Amino acid sequence: MNEFGYEKLGVWQKGMDLVSEIYQVTSRFPPEERFGLTAQLRRAAVSIPANIAEGFGRGSKPHLANFAKMSLGSVYELRTELEIAIRTGIAKREELVTAVNLSVELSRMLDGFIRSLAT
Repeated sequence: MNEFGYEKLGVWQKGMDLVSEIYQVTSRFPPEERFGLTAQLRRAAVSIPANIAEGFGRGSKPHLANFAKMSLGSVYELRTELEIAIRTGIAKREELVTAVNLSVELSRMLDGFIRSLAT
């Protein structure tokens, strides 16, 4: 894949790591969740690096900041869905620890990234 620039951003790279992890853990979810929580988690995860790439492609700091904020919203959505998976018994907390930790780290990174774009 050609490097367009956004691939070098730590927030994009961490977002891609989170996508990979979410696909891995949801592959073990019950089949009846395929169109439910599995699909929802995957959509939220994919939207994180996708929004960063789209914002980067808009060519301005304000656009990138706006799309990074949307990515941050998707991280919070994903974290809520992970908690739902735990509380409903679809997954055990220890099965999701890597995904949760990546999402916490990514939310911190995005917060700093958004602040850096405001200067």
